[in-house]
Amino acid sequence: MPKKTHTTPSIAELQAALQASEQRAATIVETAVNAIVTIDENCIIETANTATERLFGYKIGEIIGRNISMLMPQPYRARHDSYVRNYLRTGVKRIIGIGREVVGQRKDGTVFPIDLSVGEAVLPSGRRIFTGIIRDLTERKALEDKILHISEEEQVRIGQDIHDDLCQQLAAIGCLAKVAQKNLSKSGSPEARSLEEIVHLVSKANTRARETSRGLMPVVLDAGGLMAALEELAESTARAYEIKCDFRYDNPVQVQDTQMAVQLFRIAQEAVSNAVKHSQANRINVHLARQSGNIVLTVRDNGVGIPDKASKGTGMGLLTMSHRAQMMGGAIHVLPRSAGGTQVTCSVPVPAKNP
Repeated sequence: MPKKTHTTPSIAELQAALQASEQRAATIVETAVNAIVTIDENCIIETANTATERLFGYKIGEIIGRNISMLMPQPYRARHDSYVRNYLRTGVKRIIGIGREVVGQRKDGTVFPIDLSVGEAVLPSGRRIFTGIIRDLTERKALEDKILHISEEEQVRIGQDIHDDLCQQLAAIGCLAKVAQKNLSKSGSPEARSLEEIVHLVSKANTRARETSRGLMPVVLDAGGLMAALEELAESTARAYEIKCDFRYDNPVQVQDTQMAVQLFRIAQEAVSNAVKHSQANRINVHLARQSGNIVLTVRDNGVGIPDKASKGTGMGLLTMSHRAQMMGGAIHVLPRSAGGTQVTCSVPVPAKNP
């Protein structure tokens, strides 16, 4: 029986196989729904697929050979190359290998939210390239914005109901109880002391209800801005829970964008609430600053720290804060403090119209 022989593929066959493999890879990239772009170490675009044309409005020939920063709005455009240089120098990865929500800019100047995943590869020649996969998040962000808007409207409605209905009823009950207490005191009844305690408790409940309604309706944003709202949040938290809670800032931070101010206030409100209810903190510090082109909101507490497994309520709160930050092009970081407790930091880019 003749032995089977294995023939070595010819150079022509190897070249044909390589060409077929390259064509398959190119076809996959070209037909992908998401935009796929490759750049070199100098941030120069080398390849881009058809989806990139649809997403950004440029023809492929208009972007090949140009810096990838042309697809970004300011201030990211001016900072991008320094990020890449820093990575090449230090090897510290900030976005490579993970997905991140950022913003892109189309040819017509439109800025829109995107999910960006960046991969790195070293070619056989030793040359390094970076591949970015870009997904349009416009529809998803619009839905998130709508959900948060509905939530905001519902909070305001509930706050208004508490203020106009519950608070008024508590005030009326308090007045009637006070009149009855005075009458009992005049008649020398021993029940007057018990009724006096009831008057005190009703008054305390009314104060708490009013503070709750103010938290649901941060009208102070319209009058005094974010800083006034945060100061009021700290003061009302200290009164309601009888703990130390203060608001600090290095320099005044004015946020002209009302929507951004509301979102930052809601993040602070959620972080403070988590510190009180879940971390069992008795000292909370709210800090607002402007650092390196970002508005940075920090909430620190001295509580028990981040639990190994967050409760259902806590998890939803963190998720909501993260969504709010992402809507502003920012990010939330929740970390344990070395001295004990938790630190929540929200960093968002300063809007272009801010002074």
